[in-house]
Amino acid sequence: MNWNSESYTQKHSFVYQFGEGLLDLLNPQPGERILDLGCGSGELTQHIAERGAQVVGIDSSAEMLAKAHAQFPALELRQMDATNFTFTEKFDAIFSNAVLHWVSDYEAVVRQMAAALRPAGRLVVEFGGQYNVAAIVRAVARQLTAHGYDFKPFWFFPSIGEYAPVLERNGFAVKLAQHYDRETLLSDPQTGLIDWIEQFGAYFFEGVRSEDKAAILENVNMELRSTHFRDGRWYADYKRIRIIAERTVS
Repeated sequence: MNWNSESYTQKHSFVYQFGEGLLDLLNPQPGERILDLGCGSGELTQHIAERGAQVVGIDSSAEMLAKAHAQFPALELRQMDATNFTFTEKFDAIFSNAVLHWVSDYEAVVRQMAAALRPAGRLVVEFGGQYNVAAIVRAVARQLTAHGYDFKPFWFFPSIGEYAPVLERNGFAVKLAQHYDRETLLSDPQTGLIDWIEQFGAYFFEGVRSEDKAAILENVNMELRSTHFRDGRWYADYKRIRIIAERTVS
């Protein structure tokens, strides 16, 4: 999908701000070679570099990479697909924040990550888990259907029971696997929910007439106001999976 990089950094900075805690689990060391898979606008990639690691950021979005280049021109960034990337030199660690739920072919990305890590290399990832933003998705689906459009889900929000075995089959030893609630404050007190849907759920509205889209968004806004709007602010019902794994020695 096409990303609005300006809106992402201005209104949805919580994505990389929450990822800063994941960096502590990664604990990058000076001289380590680390891959940031799905680096987006580059904030977390830069933090890894500031800790002395040799970091490479990859992302499929040209718009997000252009933003990352503009903000952090010294970073090594490449446009690559998560299911089909190759490097001649192995990495000591792979880091990924809020990315893997965008990859429907999750077995392919796990195989790629396994191939890119050296033996005993570590994997530190967090992404949307089972039931993530479920209420928002249900409301959008209801409104699309009511307006005569098909609802096409495209995110992959697994349970730990679905994801951990895939890692194990591909040569990872899972050290930590956690599924947790993380209700997330959205930026704009008035338009926070609509902003979020337009940024992250643009795919829902492919082929939808602009006047129908406006009505759908307004109806979703009204439907979720009683559950997702409190004390003058909008919240999203996030559920996250956090995993730490180690590439087994073959």
